[in-house]
Amino acid sequence: MADMKKIKVDVVAPCYNEQECVPLFYGAVSGVFASLGGYDFTVTYVDDGSTDGTLGAIKRLAEEHGPSKVKYISFSRNFGKEAAIYAGLKSAKGDLVVLMDADLQHPPSLIPEMLAAIESGYDSCAAYRGNRKGEAPFRSFLAGRFYGLLNSMSSVEMMPSATDFRMMTRKMLDAVLSLGETERFTKGLFQWVGFTTKWIEFPNVPRAAGRTKFSFFALFKYAVNGFVAFSTVPLRLASVIGAFTVAAAFAYMIYEFVKAAFFGVKTAGFATTVILILFLGGMIIVLLGIIGEYLARIYQEIKKRPVYVARETNAEDDGNY
Repeated sequence: MADMKKIKVDVVAPCYNEQECVPLFYGAVSGVFASLGGYDFTVTYVDDGSTDGTLGAIKRLAEEHGPSKVKYISFSRNFGKEAAIYAGLKSAKGDLVVLMDADLQHPPSLIPEMLAAIESGYDSCAAYRGNRKGEAPFRSFLAGRFYGLLNSMSSVEMMPSATDFRMMTRKMLDAVLSLGETERFTKGLFQWVGFTTKWIEFPNVPRAAGRTKFSFFALFKYAVNGFVAFSTVPLRLASVIGAFTVAAAFAYMIYEFVKAAFFGVKTAGFATTVILILFLGGMIIVLLGIIGEYLARIYQEIKKRPVYVARETNAEDDGNY
């Protein structure tokens, strides 16, 4: 095996305020590859505008192990995890690419199984949580409802409890990178490009250090982005609700006309008027909000701003981001 050309594997790890996890992550990944033969790995950390010592910890690793083993891209500010994922995938030069979190909630011990799946002919191997033990019950409930609702409203089938932990071939990676949108929902993009994927299950793993950076608001925003990116059902639903409301108003008008014809006109009805106004006004605002979400995405796309801006990097592709 020593005389054969080794397969190059790029491990991409987005991180935001993960100074404690950075060295732990590299140690775990390097330990896995040390037990394997025929593979040469590089870890690319994408520092998403961290405000702690994350970048310093990454640089120390790069100095210790060299840029051939530890690369980094540091953003000029926090652009979000989707931008960090895109930056890491775009900088990858290997034959295979592994995307995983730096907090070790994605077990590096699954990498050999992923490699075996790729070697058996799959284009990708992705991991999903078999359970959400240790996670807040309300958060787990919302996550389950999100995938169920998205699958019912989109032509792209999403694996429930899917994570970003995935290994893919260069062919699949190139397909993902060819999608030019700036408002990215990577889990959906992986499914949209197709290719054969083997799914493997793993139990929920606690963070190696620190605490989660995803607030409830951030998760809600992420879910909305997923819906808008991969479903036009809400727009069509707006038309259906509008038609139903008009039909209901017309039926109510006939009811009032018949009642007046047989029982006369009474002055009472103030409460009914107020309720109808509030109902219709609220419905209009909701529908405008749905349309506004799609218009906002169009507005972001036509400006053609870069997905992220790098402040510094030791990666080879440090130019046109």
